[in-house]
Amino acid sequence: MAVDLNKRPDDMIRITTKELADRFIEEQVAAVRAQVGDKKVLLALSGGVDSSVVAALLIKAIGKQLVCVHVNHGLMRKGESEQVIEIFGKALDANLVYIDATDRFLDLLAGVSDPESKRKIIGKEFIEVFADEARKLEGVEFLAQGTIYPDILESIKQAEGKKAVKSHHNVGGLPEDLKFELVEPVKLLFKDEVRVVGEALGLPHAMVYRQPFPGPGLGVRCLGAITRDRLHALREADAILREEFALCGLSEKTWQYFIAIPDIKSVGVKDDSRYEGWPAIIRAVNTKDAMTATVEEIPYAVLHKIVARITNEVEGINRVLYDLTPKPTGTIEWE
Repeated sequence: MAVDLNKRPDDMIRITTKELADRFIEEQVAAVRAQVGDKKVLLALSGGVDSSVVAALLIKAIGKQLVCVHVNHGLMRKGESEQVIEIFGKALDANLVYIDATDRFLDLLAGVSDPESKRKIIGKEFIEVFADEARKLEGVEFLAQGTIYPDILESIKQAEGKKAVKSHHNVGGLPEDLKFELVEPVKLLFKDEVRVVGEALGLPHAMVYRQPFPGPGLGVRCLGAITRDRLHALREADAILREEFALCGLSEKTWQYFIAIPDIKSVGVKDDSRYEGWPAIIRAVNTKDAMTATVEEIPYAVLHKIVARITNEVEGINRVLYDLTPKPTGTIEWE
């Protein structure tokens, strides 16, 4: 009887402890070495949980045979690309290729306000940048991906003609001249299991428990047509929100929390003068399946501190709003 390698066995033990994670890592290291041999493997390393765990696992298995490509599209949160360079380029001594494609992405996005158009531009350009880099490399026969089991279940739904819950922003859809065999060591794991494996591999807690982040990044939180000044304000305000949530313990209680900034301005006052600025919208929600979501209550003392910091420290923002809408009727993201 043929074994379906894309189906999680019913008797597969859930990875919930370091001991089980260590056993899984040992098995996958052996499997990767047997599959890859002395060939090179290419990985798009976003800095997210899944690709980071795959990178750490493959570094353990094949070392410098792994080539990690990190594309900074200019839509990352504050400090995220720097964290990838610090952890993988320095601490783990990975074979890391860093590409700053900020101008390339933002130039293409200039004046584009439709959310779906922005998503398509970002996804298509990411593939182009990654493919350009792949063509420069020699001896690469394998492509590693941070595919996890929910991605496979979603693909099965699409194959059955059911409407997709979301599009997966990764390196799928590469040009036909880039022919690689896939390496997907965590494809039968759920997200919580991937996190346990990540901690067993020694990745920082902040990276392993990085909150969900859309593939287009801040591109769908800088609402409407993206401008560099508003994008900068968004990045700084979001960093303040994350810092304050971590200080008061809300980061451990909240599934997703972020700032969105619409392309509108209102009149305010600064230094006794008229001051037109953007509103920063706080969104903080909890969910089990992302199909419904409840709003996380932020204590007023914390909320007032966040408001004071954002309006005093971030140029261009003169109001802070708190989105209290559950899903439904609102969605988690604004775009």
